[in-house]
This record gives sequence, structure tokens and C-alpha cells, in this order.
Amino acid sequence: MVLLTVVTTLLARGAAAQRRAAGGLDAARVGPHLGYNFDADALTLGVQATLPLTARVDLYPSLDYYFVSPVTLWAINLDMKFRPPTRTGAWYLGGGIDYLHTSAGGGSGDVNLNFLGGLEARRRPLVPFVEGRLTLGSGSTFQIVGGINF
Repeated sequence: MVLLTVVTTLLARGAAAQRRAAGGLDAARVGPHLGYNFDADALTLGVQATLPLTARVDLYPSLDYYFVSPVTLWAINLDMKFRPPTRTGAWYLGGGIDYLHTSAGGGSGDVNLNFLGGLEARRRPLVPFVEGRLTLGSGSTFQIVGGINF
């Protein structure tokens, strides 16, 4: 799964470099995040990629691992971020789908709907961010994460 995120990011970086040359888009970014999931009562550690599609819209895949015992709990997310027109472009809203997997009861997975909002510093080379994510479905959760993109 991490390999899939890395390969996707590398492919998107090449495509983004071509689009930047033509239209001035931001570079693709990837980085770690750390947070807390209130419904699972668990620390989460993950990785995300920001892949610009337009000046205001990004493809936003991510992977989360939740530190719960004695089961294994992880999620793969495929979201889109939209930055409304503001002076700094720091705020964003978005949504997408989530696949939440647990090893409890022999293992199972659920597909859910994500809604997210956050704030990211739009400076380089490090791009810190903080984000809230509401996941609705059979695995409904709310989490807050913070991280750095490179």
C-alpha cells in the first residue's frame, strides 16, 4: 500500500512537472502525518500525497495506520482537495472515499465517505498542515492530523 502511494506520487510528479511548465501548477508533494482518531480512541500515523490537477484542485491519496490493540486497523483514502479563492490559498475543503480495514472478527473492510477541511502553509520547501476528517458510513470516525509535505 505504501508502495502504491510512492509509485503514484512518482508518476504524478513527472506529469505535474509537465503541467507546471505549461500552466504554473504547484509541484506534487508527499509527507508524513500524525494525529488522533476520536472514535477509535487511537493515535494515527500516515502518509499522504498532494497531486495538483488545477491551480485550486488536488488529488489527495493517503494511508493511515491506527495504533489499537489487539487488532490491526488501517485506512486508504482517495480524496480531492479544493482551495477556495482566498488571499493566501491556505484553507482547503474536500472529500472522497475511504476503505477502512480491521483484523477484528477474522478481518473485514468497509467503504465510507470522507469530508475534510484544513489549513496548510503555502511556502516551500516544507509545507506544514493541520486537517480534520469526518468519515461517514459503517466505519464512521472523526480525526485530526497534522503533518509536513515535502
